[in-house]
Amino acid sequence: MQLAPGSWRLATPIFVAAVPLTLLFAPLGVLTVALGVAVLWFHRDPPRPAGDGVVAPAEGTVSVIREEDDRLRVGIYMSALSVHVNRSPLPGTVRRVDHVPGANKPAFSKESDWNERVRLESDDWTLVLIAGWFARRIHPYVGTGEAIGRGDRIAHISFGSRADVLMPADVTRGDLTVDLDDEVQAGETIARR
Repeated sequence: MQLAPGSWRLATPIFVAAVPLTLLFAPLGVLTVALGVAVLWFHRDPPRPAGDGVVAPAEGTVSVIREEDDRLRVGIYMSALSVHVNRSPLPGTVRRVDHVPGANKPAFSKESDWNERVRLESDDWTLVLIAGWFARRIHPYVGTGEAIGRGDRIAHISFGSRADVLMPADVTRGDLTVDLDDEVQAGETIARR
């Protein structure tokens, strides 16, 4: 199983703590090992073939579709069971990567628009990675000036979040192949086949 970068750094202290806890009270040690395994599972990074058109940047549930500054925003909420590695919705060159501090409200709520986030801007689209109430770590893999392909791994968010795509200006609601509450996979087409 492939893991997101830094996964072992998060899980190793848990596994180390499990050793003395097992000696003190075996059931607690077993629970600690299970927690370490859960951390690794949460950071899994399975291969995802990229579709055509605009592809989903995340695995989860479509939670936002709205017009914003003459562009269409499609947001995908990633639950605790989702894969949290984010992918490029379209090919392009990264023009800007900005970390924006903010609140830590649940990623599925409307208040999450003010949460801590990272904006990755490309030629004609923008990806906004939003931290949830528990997620406090957004890890971009790309930097300004890098060329990226459709479906390339570009970031991961530890422990819950949302990924929103501000579509190119010519993408309309009629171009979408998804609707609110649809389940999507990262790399799957969400607009224009």
